[in-house]
This record gives sequence, C-alpha cells and structure tokens, in this order.
Amino acid sequence: MKAIPLILMGCGGVGRQLLQHIVNCRSLHSKLGVHLRVVGVSDSKSLVIASDVEKKELDDNILNEVCRVKLDGSSLSKLTGVGECQVFSNSESRTKLIVTASLLGKSTGLALVDCSASSETIGVLKQGVDLGCCVVLANKKPLTSTLEDYDKLVSHPCRIRHESTVGAGLPVISSINRIISSGDPIHRIVGSLSGTLGYVMSELEDGKPLSQVVKSAKSLGYTEPDPRDDLSGMDVARKALILSRLLGRRIDLGSIRIESLYPEEMGPSKMSVEDFLDCGIVKLDNNIEERVRKASINGNVLRYVCVIEGSRCEVGIQELPKNSALGRLRGSDNVLEIYSRCYSQQPLVIQGAGAGNDTTAAGVLADILDIQDLFP
Repeated sequence: MKAIPLILMGCGGVGRQLLQHIVNCRSLHSKLGVHLRVVGVSDSKSLVIASDVEKKELDDNILNEVCRVKLDGSSLSKLTGVGECQVFSNSESRTKLIVTASLLGKSTGLALVDCSASSETIGVLKQGVDLGCCVVLANKKPLTSTLEDYDKLVSHPCRIRHESTVGAGLPVISSINRIISSGDPIHRIVGSLSGTLGYVMSELEDGKPLSQVVKSAKSLGYTEPDPRDDLSGMDVARKALILSRLLGRRIDLGSIRIESLYPEEMGPSKMSVEDFLDCGIVKLDNNIEERVRKASINGNVLRYVCVIEGSRCEVGIQELPKNSALGRLRGSDNVLEIYSRCYSQQPLVIQGAGAGNDTTAAGVLADILDIQDLFP
C-alpha cells in the first residue's frame, strides 16, 4: 500500500469537504493501493499534528472532529483530548510545520495542500518546495503573487498540481498542459470563469435589472457575503493570470485590464454592503440594461469573460455571438474556449460546474492522487 503523507492548510468550506472526501473514500483508495495519511491540519492560527509524524497520522475520528470544530467557527486550538495529536498555535504552528516538512520532504515525501484563501501560506509553500515537498493548490494567491514567488513554486513542475485554482474540478490546467507539451501553440483563450458572474450575465439577458439579479444571486448563495467581491472581477483576474503564466506570459495582476461592475465610489471603503444593495446598485441598472439592449440588436449577448491573446490579457464584459459556447451559457457553469493550431476553427470547449466546495475539493483530491508516483 502506497502512503501519501499530507498536511492540509485551510479548514474553510473546501478544506473541510476535502477531509470528508478523504474519509469517505478510504475503501476506494484501498482498492487503488493508496492511503492518504493526513499528518497535520492547520487554520490561520493553529496546527493540529500527529504525535509522531513518521509513524502515525490524524485518524478519521480526529479528522471528523476537526470538521466539526471548524464548522462551528472555532479555532483548531479548541481541539483537545481527541487522540494522539498535538496542537500548536501562532508562530509555533509555522515552525512545527516547517520542521515536519524538513523531516518528511526528502524521506517519505510530503504533500502540502493549500485550501486556504490566504497569501500567508506562500512562505511555507516556498520553503516546502526547497525541502522536497509536493504542492497541491486550490488557493489562487500563491500563483498570482510576484513572479519570483511563482517561479519558485513551479520550479519543479512534476511536484505541483493546481487544477482547482481555475474552474474548480474542471480539467482546465491539465488540458492546457497537454496541448502545450504536444507542441501545439495556444494563441487565444476566452472563458467565463466566475459562476457568480455567469449567472448574473445570463439572467440580465432575460431583461431582469442588475440590482434584482445580484440580490437573487446573493440569496441563492452564489455570491460572497459582500457581492462586490465577485462584481469587482478580481477573482476572474487571478484565474486569468494563472492561465497567462501557464502560457509563458511574464505578467502580474497589475498588467491585467479589469472591468469592475461597480464604480469606485461604491467600493467597500466608501459604502456598506447594506447601502450598496439597498440604494447603490440600483443606480447601475440603466447603464447595463442599455448595453444588453445594444448587444441584442447586434444578435449578441453580454458575458463577463477573460480574454488572453498575444500580449493582451483582460477581464470584463464582452459582446459574444448567441450561438457560441459562451453565448449559450446559462446559470453558474464555467465555460472555457481554447484556440490553438489544432483547435483553430472550432475551439476546444471545457464546460461544467466551476464552483462549489464539493466540486473544488474533488479536484484537489484528484490532484493529490495524481502525484502518487512521486512517493515511495
């Protein structure tokens, strides 16, 4: 039985779902001859780690308790008396994590799995790379940091997987890597990579005002607690940057033209969420309604997309043909069109659920299993 030791960083919705997937798939993984040995789990303040990381692990009872504690909104520091584990807090947790990476990285191997949404993990990940660890990411921030950070993280391509950073569990990164490695140059990528904005734009097409659509999306749980986190386009820009860098573009976030769906004077520092939803966003209805009308006259629809072509990388609203894959998009699915030499007239189209804790965690789990051959 091949064992893959791993430390999970981040116990939010995706991290908890990943732990549940690992526990629920024990029988399946056993048939595949693989055992995922979770030796540590950390949140922003604490680390729970097996008492002897070389020989022991956090058993399924502990993992279930971790999920329960985090679902209640508590810190992992509250986890006591549940088995053979130790709890470290603040700077001690980072030190212990690095010590563990040093111990296991070049012996049994270790996968550092980042399901957080924080840039605070970047330092640990970089040290982990130097210590021989593998890196699996759902967190976009490490790959959208400085080029220096990016180069370090991808310096050993066989030891990093990050499918879930773009399109949740969809095979976006792996498809692009396969095309590139076959010598088929990709010259254009167009994608709707936000389930929230995909839903918003397709609902606008039906003549509904922006203010109503955004409130509906929030009530359905499609948006962040502050919908402006989605409407700013920053999440799509990070995904576009990851894809651009995958194609070899040496750019950073500042190089990307980003269209926000709200003006600066309605930003979080100027207006509360309640005021934005009650009296701010309604002022944007007429403008977007006119854009929808003009697109319709041209036989097109509006979609919020990323466009990567040559040196151009931008995210924002584009008019697209109604009968294209992106034009036919409804609801919260993601759609990506990839144009290359082999896919010049008809693009390679990848479509499906591009958000959700379950889907994202499943993508992370698949990435962990994909690196199993690197472990003894």
